[in-house]
Amino acid sequence: MTVLHVRDLSVDFATEGGALQALKKVELTVPRNRIVGVVGESGCGKSTLINAILGLLADNGSVTSGRILFEEGQDLANLDRATMRALRGRKIATVFQDPMGALNPVLSVGRQMRDIQYRSSLSRREKDARSVAMLRKVRIPDPEKRLAQFPHEFSGGMKQRIAIAMALMMEPSLLIADEPTTALDATLEVTIIELLKELQQQIGCSVLFISHHLGVIAELCDEMIVMYAGEVVERGTTRDIFHNARHPYTRKLLACDPARLSHRAARLPTIPGTLPDLRRRPTGCVFQARCEIADGVCSTMPPDTVITEGHVARCWHTSQALTVEATA
Repeated sequence: MTVLHVRDLSVDFATEGGALQALKKVELTVPRNRIVGVVGESGCGKSTLINAILGLLADNGSVTSGRILFEEGQDLANLDRATMRALRGRKIATVFQDPMGALNPVLSVGRQMRDIQYRSSLSRREKDARSVAMLRKVRIPDPEKRLAQFPHEFSGGMKQRIAIAMALMMEPSLLIADEPTTALDATLEVTIIELLKELQQQIGCSVLFISHHLGVIAELCDEMIVMYAGEVVERGTTRDIFHNARHPYTRKLLACDPARLSHRAARLPTIPGTLPDLRRRPTGCVFQARCEIADGVCSTMPPDTVITEGHVARCWHTSQALTVEATA
């Protein structure tokens, strides 16, 4: 069963230089009880995608086509603000990358965790008991005493665990994690990954995990989606994409991971070139200007080529892509 199905989604932003197409015909599926990762370099459309799902696009942004189907076919792209607000926190929860920005610095942690439960008819004591239980689940020591403390009294890793506890308080069907480990050091990053996996299995929710960190995606996610310039260029199981990537961009992105270097290097691998101007998209493949195997056919829109069941790459040359690497 599918919790979230994004179909043919396009999002434009009105700018002084004309309409900027931040997302173009995006397709993705988040199955029930699965963790799906979205990866790509800065500017690829990851944040725009989650803001469109949450109904939090800026005033100059609009969904120009497509549907965002949640659970039993409810189209999030067409909901009014009141209905969308009722879903956020209860059925769809979010963990943001900056816990200090997500937590109110002038309210105690206990007050904020009670406020998350404002739709519940439980008493204050019962809500506090639930808060303590959730803090215990995310491994906060002495949770009963911690309820009275303020965010500045916690370390960065603890604040992020509190943010996760608040997001999962209402046991949502879908958790959106927007680069929740970016602000943490490597040790805390591992802790948060393990915690998310454990809680996801306990609660039985689905997770849409946004990241630029390939190692985190490999460790945490069952499936992954690779985005470039607002398009999904490859999607499939994490294993398929890491071991058999077929889009030139995906292969270059994987080759840029420092963990893959077999020897010391003065310079890290990079992908030459820059992102295209999204106000004037190329007529064909969006990656053609940076692709070393691009030819004349790439000036027309490439098809979604099925590599294996569930593994799809948007490229004319999926077999040639096996030779593509990043530049050191």
